[in-house]
Amino acid sequence: MTLSLRGRLLVGVIALVLAGVVLFDIATYLLLQGSLIGRVDSQLTSRTTVDSAVNVILHDCRPGPGTAGGFPTNTVTELLAPDGSVQVACRVGGGFGNTQSNAAPNLPGRLRTAGSDQPVAPFTVPGSDGVNQYRVTDWAENSFSGQTVVFAMPIDDVQSTLQQLLRLEIFISAGVVLGTAILAWLIVRVGLRPLQKMGAAAGEIAAGDYSRRVEPATTKTEVGRLGLALNAMLTQIEAAFAERTASERRLRRFIADASHELRTPLTSIRGYSEMLRRGASESPTDAELARRRIEEESVRMSTLVDDMLLIARLDQGRPLESKPLDLQVIARDAAADARAVAPQREITLNAPDTAIVAGDDTRLRQVVGNLVRNALVHTPSASPVEIAVTTQNGTAQLSVIDHGPGLPAGDREKIFEPFYRADVSRSRDSGGAGLGLSIVSAVVAAHGGRVKVKDTAGGGATFEVELPTATKTS
Repeated sequence: MTLSLRGRLLVGVIALVLAGVVLFDIATYLLLQGSLIGRVDSQLTSRTTVDSAVNVILHDCRPGPGTAGGFPTNTVTELLAPDGSVQVACRVGGGFGNTQSNAAPNLPGRLRTAGSDQPVAPFTVPGSDGVNQYRVTDWAENSFSGQTVVFAMPIDDVQSTLQQLLRLEIFISAGVVLGTAILAWLIVRVGLRPLQKMGAAAGEIAAGDYSRRVEPATTKTEVGRLGLALNAMLTQIEAAFAERTASERRLRRFIADASHELRTPLTSIRGYSEMLRRGASESPTDAELARRRIEEESVRMSTLVDDMLLIARLDQGRPLESKPLDLQVIARDAAADARAVAPQREITLNAPDTAIVAGDDTRLRQVVGNLVRNALVHTPSASPVEIAVTTQNGTAQLSVIDHGPGLPAGDREKIFEPFYRADVSRSRDSGGAGLGLSIVSAVVAAHGGRVKVKDTAGGGATFEVELPTATKTS
């Protein structure tokens, strides 16, 4: 059977207390027994006791000169013949000459007699006639031609004292163990209450409430520190689930937007194909229009698929080509391309120094081209566009600055999402599919950099790309 934590703690505490109480009781009992028996043994083997026993026997069981008193009732001294028979038996306790009791020790058949006038170590023998036990010593007494003298003291009062001690120990020990069990149960119950609260909170969390936190959460107690660790873990789990949910939401929106974007060219291709099938070939003008539109929509669809594939590969962390490149050269080429596309525009380039970065030439040119094209498309035709390249503290920064209408504050967080259009009214023919800035963000992140957008002083939007600089190899 598996015990709960509370049960194990209670069993452990009670077992420990019980073991301690039992050991204490045994030690107390043995110490008191040794003390009481030791006092009796000291009295039995003292020189005064020996002299008293000899004097009593010499004076026919009457106290003689030098006879000590104070022996317990039924204390007996005997003179034994060599064959072990009792020659003289005298009572020296409870008043000399007391013959009302016949209590005597039941001696063994063979005594362990020591040398002359030297009592042997006391030993315990059963008694008779109302006395349960005697403590006995004996010696070969020269006063009686080497006959054995036995001196026996009853120890029933010692046994009675020990029995009373034993009863007290049992009652007191039972009370201590019972009190300890009750107190331990209360302490364990109060101590485990925070864990019960944590268990209840864990049940709610397991049911899906990831915003729930456990209590207590403090550094003052062990359970509180556990609560802090659990809450930190729950925060990470909640963030991971939120990120997964957001990722799934973005994926679903990406698939929906991609399907929507692909539907337009596919519908156009299907329509013009139907027109050719129905006889547009008989009209050279219609046939030329159908073929041209099919080709244009195929190219647009191919570009869209390539862009989506690029974003997917970058999201998977696939490595790009990395070699030293001069961001100044890329910016200069992008400015020249923009002037060719929009000759009426004022396109300025501010890149006085080289800015060497490690990256993929094609993709970085795509980044700059997308940002410049974005500025050309979304600003008035007479609005100037500025391109700047600077380096500072190991970072190369490329800025594309326009002076158009700018971006609403709510669009800045979404502008780099796939298929997002800040201007919902613009057509796909003029504005593209909404993947340009998403590609910019993905390519820059793959190069270990970042891209951000801010307002241009006086109106407009400024896109800034930051990339770590590299050393140019010869």
